[in-house]
Amino acid sequence: MLDGEPLVRWQWLGDHLGYLAGLTGDHAVIALVPVLIGLLLAVPLGLACTRWPRLYQPLAAVFNVVYALPSLAVFVVLIPYTGLATRETVMVPLTFYALAVLLPTTVDGLRAVPEPVRQAATAMGYGPWHRLAAVELPAAVPYLIAGLRVAAVSSISLAAVGALIGRGGLGYLFVDGFQRTFPTPILAGIVLVALLALACDLLLVAARRLLAPWATGVAR
Repeated sequence: MLDGEPLVRWQWLGDHLGYLAGLTGDHAVIALVPVLIGLLLAVPLGLACTRWPRLYQPLAAVFNVVYALPSLAVFVVLIPYTGLATRETVMVPLTFYALAVLLPTTVDGLRAVPEPVRQAATAMGYGPWHRLAAVELPAAVPYLIAGLRVAAVSSISLAAVGALIGRGGLGYLFVDGFQRTFPTPILAGIVLVALLALACDLLLVAARRLLAPWATGVAR
């Protein structure tokens, strides 16, 4: 920090509200779209792993290895294929990271449906797809949302690293503040990332209470 530089310049914040809002929106897209894509991939993969259990361990091992890779290194490797400073360069790894979190929770949720419940649904005339939509997926909702909470918060945090290769939403504030020895944008970035993560988490908690009230003790 420069001598005499205050920790927060409130006037700078007031003069850059539009800029901060734009970075927050860009950060939300970069971080949360991969989580949604990961969910769309995790559900059919989870169904396949439930149907063929031997498939689960190899898939989980692959995604765990991907999840362990440093995000910045993966971004750099993708630059020749997806370009520098593009959303795709950041979003592709985040999709795999989200999938590594969501696949186990999806499988756990589908396996948690008691076999007598499946048999009762079949006895009532439910076909496989009807049973999946009406019984198995609703029962797996608490597990899915638990995975989404972890994946969303992780993705919001990791997306900031993308600023080092030119596309990172709120991560720009960290780079800018560090390069100029100017703490105000750094603190603003920390607060906005935390608020975005908190907002997503609260929305997912509300979705769980709406879709699976039995999981939280709330009466329908």
